[in-house]
Amino acid sequence: MVRVKICGITDLKTALYSAEAGADALGFVFAPSTRRIAPEDARLISLELPPKILKVGVFVNSPVKEVQQIIEFCRLDIAQLHGEESQEYCRQVNCKVIKAFNIQSPLFSLIDSYPVDAVLIDTFLPGKAGGTGKVFDWKILQSLNRTKPVILAGGLNQSNAKEAVLSVRPDGVDVSSGVETDKKKDPVKILQFINSVKEASTPPFR
Repeated sequence: MVRVKICGITDLKTALYSAEAGADALGFVFAPSTRRIAPEDARLISLELPPKILKVGVFVNSPVKEVQQIIEFCRLDIAQLHGEESQEYCRQVNCKVIKAFNIQSPLFSLIDSYPVDAVLIDTFLPGKAGGTGKVFDWKILQSLNRTKPVILAGGLNQSNAKEAVLSVRPDGVDVSSGVETDKKKDPVKILQFINSVKEASTPPFR
């Protein structure tokens, strides 16, 4: 089953709805973004979530100490790194790590050697570390040597989620703007997205 992460969570109502709708993970952005959340607010939401929900902190080139403090304070499970963090940096983070790579980054060629628990593949857009809302050519991933779980991001929404899962066969998908209306999380789109992913990743009865 492909796991679904709803990223850019900023309020408890959306977090709880996403969990009830079937999300496997929720992301809190601590980097500059319209979806940025204060650690104090993320902590309040995190403490209200069911234990089964993975709680992910999203960072961009933050000091390791700061990442560690926020992860612990907010009671998060995973650090998702969207900057130019080095392999040594990743080794210093004392929790599970997802390293994000955009397809045009010089680091993309080193993806197999990063000491992380999973990799996230995103679209390249100048000046943006993530949350581009743009789809890249999924065929690029056909030659990827998958030595660790792969999470697909970049322009996913309820309309293309099923095709994405069937084409790429990722271990997980990450969505943010694709389940928003007027830059706010839309419960209808969240449910439709999750259902599309689960439908595409569930094997048919034999």
